[in-house]
Amino acid sequence: MPFESVGHLLPAVVDLPFREGYVSSIIYVSLYVSVIAVTLSTLFSIPVAVVMGFSDFPGKQFVKSVINTGMGFPSVVVGLLVLFTVSNQGPLGSLELIFTKEAMIMSQFVLATPPITAISLAAITSVDEGVRDAAHVLGGTRLDVSLVVLKEARYGIATAILAGFGRAISEVGSVLIVGGNITSADGVSKTRTLTTAIQLEARQGQYETAMVLGAVLVALVLTVNAVVVRLGDQEVQR
Repeated sequence: MPFESVGHLLPAVVDLPFREGYVSSIIYVSLYVSVIAVTLSTLFSIPVAVVMGFSDFPGKQFVKSVINTGMGFPSVVVGLLVLFTVSNQGPLGSLELIFTKEAMIMSQFVLATPPITAISLAAITSVDEGVRDAAHVLGGTRLDVSLVVLKEARYGIATAILAGFGRAISEVGSVLIVGGNITSADGVSKTRTLTTAIQLEARQGQYETAMVLGAVLVALVLTVNAVVVRLGDQEVQR
């Protein structure tokens, strides 16, 4: 019986819509949206972490609390806020971004920014004070000291970026709300990602397709986690 079950599954797997570009387009949209969102989030988060790590200002603890709270903020709420922002009644309604990749990027940017900022800040503040003092003694400017500290914290910052990517690539609620899970008439994904496709295929009873997509998503997440663990081990060894 086990062999017969496998035999029944093989034709279904072979007949999956790879040739039509369905699966490949979903993977492309997922990576496209997540990579751009995390890149933009990194360009925003690292400077914020540097400023917070090198200066004291009124309300600093409050800002840190907001960032930490954002790490656990419900994704569906983020999706609703972004949806309102890009809807016809929202401030960006004239740009017609609703149910587009750009709206999905905005949503993932909001979700990825708190973990990248928080983990980067923790990495920067954990650098030994002796490193900063040595840079000052050697005549380094404020910029020089910052660059030295960033170099020391590079593994922690890399871990933060990868953690943000893991949050973005595995997101389902917000991208479903703002993206609409849309494909073209020929089955090519426009705003359908791995997570939203898995949900849809499973609900339609297309378990083979859902399992293939799930395997791809798990492979991506495991790869990211392996890199994070590897970087963490290197940081400990240092």
